[in-house]
Amino acid sequence: MLTISQLAAYAGVTVRAVRHYHRIGLLPEPERDRSGYRTYDAVAVVRLIRIRTLADAGVPLARVQELLEAGPEEFAGGVQEIDKALRAEIRRLQDTRSRLAKLAAGEHLALPQSVVDYLDRLRGLGVEERYIEMERDAWIMIAAQAPHSIDAVIAKKHEELDDPDMVKLYSLLSGALDWPADDPQIVEVADIMERLMIRAEEAGEVRADDGIDDQFVDLLDSTTANSSPVAERLRAILEERGWRGWIRTERVPAERLSTELPPS
Repeated sequence: MLTISQLAAYAGVTVRAVRHYHRIGLLPEPERDRSGYRTYDAVAVVRLIRIRTLADAGVPLARVQELLEAGPEEFAGGVQEIDKALRAEIRRLQDTRSRLAKLAAGEHLALPQSVVDYLDRLRGLGVEERYIEMERDAWIMIAAQAPHSIDAVIAKKHEELDDPDMVKLYSLLSGALDWPADDPQIVEVADIMERLMIRAEEAGEVRADDGIDDQFVDLLDSTTANSSPVAERLRAILEERGWRGWIRTERVPAERLSTELPPS
C-alpha cells in the first residue's frame, strides 16, 4: 500500500495535484487506515497515470472523467472532438499573436491597414511626426465611427495626394504647429485650401457620403479648430471667404454668412 507521496511519485505528479483530483472527483479518495492515513493501491497508480497522460495531452480536466470511462469508440470520438477544439484554439491564438505583432508597430492599435498605409505615405512626403500623430488620432475616431466606409474614404485621400496642391498643403501644415497666429503663411494655406475646396465643389464631392453622422463631424471640426491658434485663425479666414467646416467643407451663401459671423 502506498502513501499519497509515494502515489504522486509513481505517477509523476505532485501531492497537490493528487489532492486536487480528489476534490474534483477524478481520483477516488480512499478511506483512512487505523493510523489515520490514506493509503493507495496499484489501481490508483494506474488511474492517476491515465489522468496525467490525458491532462498532459491537453484534454481539459472537465473531459477527463468522460474519457476515462469511455469505451474504445467513444474514446476515439471524444479525442477527435477535443482535437477539433484544440485546433480552433490554436487558430485563435495564432490570430492573436498576429494582431499583437501588428500592435507592436503602434498605429495598428484601433486603425485599419488602409489608414496605416496612408499615414506612412504622409511620412514619405516628409510630414512631421507631430502632425501625423494629430491626424492619426482623428482617423482612429473616424474609423470607429464608419468602419465599413473607411477604406473608401482613405482611397479618396490617396487620390487627393496626387494633386501637387495637396502635397504643398501637407508640407505647410506639417510645420504650422510652431507658427504664431499672425504668420503670413496661414494665408497661403487658406489659399491652397480654397482652391482644393472649389475643385471638390465643382466635382460634386463637397458633401460626399462618408458614412459619418453630422454630430460626429461637428465634434471633429471643433476639435480641429481648437487644436491651435493657427487652426482658429485659418478657420476665421476661410469663413470670411464663405467656407465652413473641416471634415465636410461647404460654401455658405453670403446672406447666410452675414447673419452667422460675429461683428468685426
